[in-house]
Amino acid sequence: MSIVIKDAAGIAAMREACRIASEVLDALTPHVQPGITTAELDRICAEEMAKRGSVSATLGYQPPGYPPYPGNMCTSLNHVVCHGIPNDKPLKKGDILNMDVTVIKDGWYGDNSRMFLVGECSIAAKRLCQLTFEAMWIGIEQVRPGGRFGDIGHAIQTFAEQHNLSVVREFCGHGVGQKFHEEPQVLHYGRRGTLEEMKPGMIFTIEPMLNLGRREVKELNDGWTIVTRDRSLSAQWEHSVLVTETGYEVLTLSAGSPATPDFVGQRPSPAQA
Repeated sequence: MSIVIKDAAGIAAMREACRIASEVLDALTPHVQPGITTAELDRICAEEMAKRGSVSATLGYQPPGYPPYPGNMCTSLNHVVCHGIPNDKPLKKGDILNMDVTVIKDGWYGDNSRMFLVGECSIAAKRLCQLTFEAMWIGIEQVRPGGRFGDIGHAIQTFAEQHNLSVVREFCGHGVGQKFHEEPQVLHYGRRGTLEEMKPGMIFTIEPMLNLGRREVKELNDGWTIVTRDRSLSAQWEHSVLVTETGYEVLTLSAGSPATPDFVGQRPSPAQA
């Protein structure tokens, strides 16, 4: 299957869908407090999507071999790596939560996720969330025409392992557009100079999942929830990124997006590194 190159109209539509996905996370942010349930956050998520003329891509989503996903977004708590299902258990101080929001707007998919600290968290939890955020941006900084997708994975893996974090390998970023998941797969580990070449008009997610402990994961009986085998904390951040003629454009940015790290725009190119 070939990688879809978006034209100007497709890129404009993706900017809109991705901006909305980010704005939904903006709207959810003040609600993430001890005592609220992820089910209530999911309800608010659906309301915020509807306000913006969009719907959830995850609700009822059913890849082959999976049950229909029951939430408007994924809510992954503490040692849940990804695909956590919203439920009625209240959040408590010290929890870390990933909310992964994908909207459909006029047939186009906008996909992003963020980590949230619930009340005061441990130093280890805060460090994991911050380093995973930086790892995502280090991967994004590799995006340029002529680069290879292996450059992204190599940069993320190198950074993570330098900080004694492990990279989940079973799940990866992906192309996104008029389908939820398109080619290519965007691995968060690998070797520089390998895999497909990046070209202007490609849009894909970069969404590293890093663990405090070992990288091995397992699936729970609900058919969706993925957890760390050793029950160590896991964190994930996700942006949707466009390859431009000169570099990249992050499409899932909005007024409430966390500030980009200081190193963004200052890293050397692979030829200089």
